[in-house]
Amino acid sequence: MLNSINFVVLGDSSIAAQLGKRGTATDIVIHDRKTADTVYTWTAPATFPDKIQSLMQAVNIAEYAILNVAKLDKFLGEQIMALDSVSLGDGFVLHSYEVDREKLKTLLKSTSLANYQFVDSVDELKQETAKLKPKSAAGPLIIPVDHAFDVKGVGTVALGVVKQGTVKVYDELALLPGKKNILVKSIQMHDDPVESSSSPARVGLAIKGGGADDISRGDVICAAGAVKVSSDTIPVKFAMSRFFQGDLPENHTYMISVGMQVKAAKVKFEGEILHVTPEKPIVYQQGQTLVLLKPDSPRTRIAGKGLIQ
Repeated sequence: MLNSINFVVLGDSSIAAQLGKRGTATDIVIHDRKTADTVYTWTAPATFPDKIQSLMQAVNIAEYAILNVAKLDKFLGEQIMALDSVSLGDGFVLHSYEVDREKLKTLLKSTSLANYQFVDSVDELKQETAKLKPKSAAGPLIIPVDHAFDVKGVGTVALGVVKQGTVKVYDELALLPGKKNILVKSIQMHDDPVESSSSPARVGLAIKGGGADDISRGDVICAAGAVKVSSDTIPVKFAMSRFFQGDLPENHTYMISVGMQVKAAKVKFEGEILHVTPEKPIVYQQGQTLVLLKPDSPRTRIAGKGLIQ
């Protein structure tokens, strides 16, 4: 079976073109490359820094990170916070000649990026990433969808990374939060047909039972009972980010990031519990991280995070 390793590329993400071939490109751009036994992907948020949403979705697609630093500014700070908010603890750092390495290390200290490996060139990065092992997760199948479209003669195709479990041809699965029952007609990895794919494979699934118009980014294809769906108030054990400056009024509309989903929500504070009421149904697992975003904040837009209770 083919192995899979997925990276998010932040900072100056143009190096992705030196690592793989450009594939799916919307507000997130995915490069990929296949070796004899492994499919590598590199995802970059094309609409960041204008929009925080693509950054949060890109960090949720990956098991490893590459931070290519051209300058120390507030947008670098926000990218460090995004990686830290999803506890992405394995990665690599490159930086331009102008960047002070010690200052950069200070920024990473006491975040989940503290142990990222510094490399001095793209060639060294390639050598080091070739040594990595896939990070798979067992359990009931969960695939957050990042793109979906209709293909003539094939039907609806959903793209995503298998977050946990294994998907097989002819599996009968749920598409949530729309509560549709779907059938997996075929599976592709890097354009090659396969009979099954396990976490953390990036897959294209031809499905029956839901059209591309029924699917939004962050919707989840999963085994029955693998996740919960709610539009009711969700309690979150919340901690404000030490980098966030500003207040969080309760009558404000925020965005919440849960997996690949970014949705509008209202919040209410009660001690360390944040009561989150999404405007549209959200798919989640108990214990999953929820990140609170304030997109209109003039400084950092990542307000804090917590675990769904």
